[in-house]
Amino acid sequence: MDVFSAAPHHDVLVLVIQVGVLLLVARMMGEIAQRLNQPSVVGEILAGIILGPSLLAGFVPGIGEWIVPQNEVQGHLLEVVSLIGAMFLLLITGLETDIRLIKRHARTAMGVSGGGIIVTFATGFVLGQNLPDFLLADTGERLVFSLFVATAMSISAIPVIAKVLMDLNLMRRDVGQTIIAAGMSDDTIGWMLLSVVAGLASGESVTAGSVLQIVGSVLAFMLVSFTVGRWMVKKLLNYVQDQVKSTDRLLTLVVVLTFLWGAITQALNLEAVLGAFVMGILFGMMPRLPDEVHHKLESIALGIFAPIFFATAGLKVNVINLFEPRLLIITGIVIFIATFGKVAGTYIGARFIGKKDHWTSLSFGAGLNARGAMEIIIATIGLRLGILSQDMFSIIVVMAMATSLMAPSALKWVLSKVEMGAEEEERLKKEEMEAESIVSGIHRVLLPVRRRDQAPDKLSTQSIESQILARLGQKNDLSVTLMTVAQKGNKGECEKYLDELGKLFEGIEVTKKVVADVKPDKAIMEEVEKDYDLLVLGATEKDPGRKHLFSSFIDYMVRVSPCPVMIVQPEGEPVGWDPKRILVPTNGTTASTNAAELAFALAQDSPSCEVTGLNVVEDDRRPGRPFKISENNFNKTKKEIASDLVDELKERGKAFNVNTEGVVEAGEEVEAVITDFVERNDIDLMILGTNIRPGSHRLYLGPRVENLLKNAKCPVVIFNT
Repeated sequence: MDVFSAAPHHDVLVLVIQVGVLLLVARMMGEIAQRLNQPSVVGEILAGIILGPSLLAGFVPGIGEWIVPQNEVQGHLLEVVSLIGAMFLLLITGLETDIRLIKRHARTAMGVSGGGIIVTFATGFVLGQNLPDFLLADTGERLVFSLFVATAMSISAIPVIAKVLMDLNLMRRDVGQTIIAAGMSDDTIGWMLLSVVAGLASGESVTAGSVLQIVGSVLAFMLVSFTVGRWMVKKLLNYVQDQVKSTDRLLTLVVVLTFLWGAITQALNLEAVLGAFVMGILFGMMPRLPDEVHHKLESIALGIFAPIFFATAGLKVNVINLFEPRLLIITGIVIFIATFGKVAGTYIGARFIGKKDHWTSLSFGAGLNARGAMEIIIATIGLRLGILSQDMFSIIVVMAMATSLMAPSALKWVLSKVEMGAEEEERLKKEEMEAESIVSGIHRVLLPVRRRDQAPDKLSTQSIESQILARLGQKNDLSVTLMTVAQKGNKGECEKYLDELGKLFEGIEVTKKVVADVKPDKAIMEEVEKDYDLLVLGATEKDPGRKHLFSSFIDYMVRVSPCPVMIVQPEGEPVGWDPKRILVPTNGTTASTNAAELAFALAQDSPSCEVTGLNVVEDDRRPGRPFKISENNFNKTKKEIASDLVDELKERGKAFNVNTEGVVEAGEEVEAVITDFVERNDIDLMILGTNIRPGSHRLYLGPRVENLLKNAKCPVVIFNT
């Protein structure tokens, strides 16, 4: 039995130098590429070519010994780092993949993938049958060689494609999501074909049964991943988020499961990157995963490992060996056939199955033509199995790099001809606004409740909260935790109450927690510190003594909460409450903008619901003012500013596809004007955006907010950010 031991000291030293140099040069070249209006991936791949045997390592061997692996151990060490980069990149790609958007374009994606695979495989097979014998490692295995070349040409490089789409800001475009879906299908089918060809090359018996076994294992992996795997991810995410207190615990969970899924796909004779991609999709479907984790993963992947991965791919290319005229011509033919097959195949699939226009159909070929490091991996397998000669290996690697370098420019040029549809333009504009919105980042919500002594059907105190969260959950993929603090002996009653209350939150993921604790504020505060995006509190009791704005408990929670707080003050009997008119008093502050975005989120997909933005211009004609300067001009300016504010709010509402009205009114007392407006216009809900003001034990949100809460004739939501 071999004893586990570290790599030789010198090989480790070389690896450390390689990683540092590759990362530095890749980031520098990526920066230059971006300044030349090219995706950074172009510069990152060129970094490897410049450092490798094609240029620096070839002309200055002394330097090349420290950059290019010189033995098997050094090669394996660098390949491990490169593999980690590919897995992180595919993980990010999976997180960015929108399954619902892909489903809408499934027909196009399948057409693009099917056409690309069939035509590229056919043209690649014909090419393999006609290439000179000296490019074959074994001239007696022409069929296996042709099948291998056809398979290699069929596969696209999702890591390269994903990076290009990210660099060109196309990942959220319809065409970007369709390209990713088609690329995933291409790779899955391609790896199945590769397994069959590898079996032929190794002398194994390849029958219809063995082929079906390979296909079945991949389909079974996908089925298990999106059923049992999704359930497991959800349970583990809940457990780690609620029970583990270590910093970056969720980041660790995502990375561990990514490598576990990568190990499963590797064991199925596919590639570890496919498992990483699927795990990214699974975590992308979890509303409880904080955006912070996504950002950290993105920084690790795009800032460190991905540049090393692409630079390593470029490092393997030796262009000098192909300068022989005969090999140069063959290389050009291989690149042409590979490009033609992929572009023609995807075009036919998109045009005749997906029913897309000419330029959109061309864009799929431009994107999926990139082979990148996946092709290099396949070429390495072919070399190891004795299918390819060294010259053919170099030709395939150059083809992979050439198609990867062509993809960004080709995609950028073709998409300049593609007219964006009104629906897609509206969706992207909305997503751009949501990216800056605090409301769109709300996914995990805590709603503490107290068990009532009334009959089970008397759940009206939470009906407004449930209506608000149900509407918010239509777009935000909410996960709501209902929590109550039980006294000794009534835990069972509390559980029954939460079960009844949970029925109000239809269509939302609900978690129920009963905590035994004598101090509710301490128990709830410990819970809210577990990565919640929003704390919802129901202000059902008013303090007649005005010692507290709401109650001692609510005032305390708002002041110390680590996340935004929504306080719901009901008015009257809220059973069956269905708001049709929502009022947002606005003064242009960030807090009032946040309140407006909350209103838009509640009114989306409800044609009968209208949001009104109200700005009140204070009347300056008050008795006792010592003097006035240009009063008319001053008032006119304030009204113009007010009109601009409500017009801006109307534009934001329009972008969210919400019926929005902007109103400017004048009066001596802002609160009185707002209260009167509520009564005159039958407002169903008023949303006030606030920030905490300095105070002691009493929550202080300003005199106007307090007066509006005191005199409100409709339910009021305080959105404190």
